[in-house]
Amino acid sequence: MAEIAQRGMTGKLIVMEGGEGGGKTTQLRYLHRWLCQLPAVQSLQAEGQITDIVVTREPGGTLTGQRIRQLLLDTSPEEPLSDRSELLLYAADRAQHVDHWLKPRLAAGVWILCDRYSASTVAYQGYGRKLDLTLIDQLNQIATGGLVSDLTLWLDVPVDVGLGRAQARGESDRMEQASLAFHQRVRQGFSQVFAQATYPVEQIDAMSDEVTVAQHIQAAMLRWLSQWYPTHFPG
Repeated sequence: MAEIAQRGMTGKLIVMEGGEGGGKTTQLRYLHRWLCQLPAVQSLQAEGQITDIVVTREPGGTLTGQRIRQLLLDTSPEEPLSDRSELLLYAADRAQHVDHWLKPRLAAGVWILCDRYSASTVAYQGYGRKLDLTLIDQLNQIATGGLVSDLTLWLDVPVDVGLGRAQARGESDRMEQASLAFHQRVRQGFSQVFAQATYPVEQIDAMSDEVTVAQHIQAAMLRWLSQWYPTHFPG
């Protein structure tokens, strides 16, 4: 992609986004295992075009980020987080993640599968919390240093279905406990963000069972792999 050439990196940043209960964590595991087993990917690794395939997340992709994640998702803090504090904590987590984790690995030729990135901040804090979108855009620019994904996979599911899945898992975190109206605004936010995105986005219907959703994701990945590596993935 053009962004890779501009930043002088050879790796790929593949982000998985979406609301609660969309199955991002599960699907990242499926995707990681599938990519590692693809003969064409193994060939790219043997040739040195890929050095590794790893999974990370936001918040919590670094040691500092893990501490920030605890603050953000704690359901019983001594004092509630204000919405602005929440926004700034997400920005701090992202800045640390980009500088100390993402950029060094991308420069080394690593494919990174990331659970959430900058679109989540717009959707959750911008649309969900109704904070200023211009401010959030500025914070995202600072936190990312201009690093954008090579591909974003948006796992989209109706809010009531997603929240039902999240509640079925057991104890809910602070975000999952927010109101239905909040989560409806979040879904609308993702829709708005990705309609205007300048980077590649694939919308994935996450209503089906895990295996079917994984197959949809794999089909989307193959389309992009054939563009990135036409010799290895002739299409």
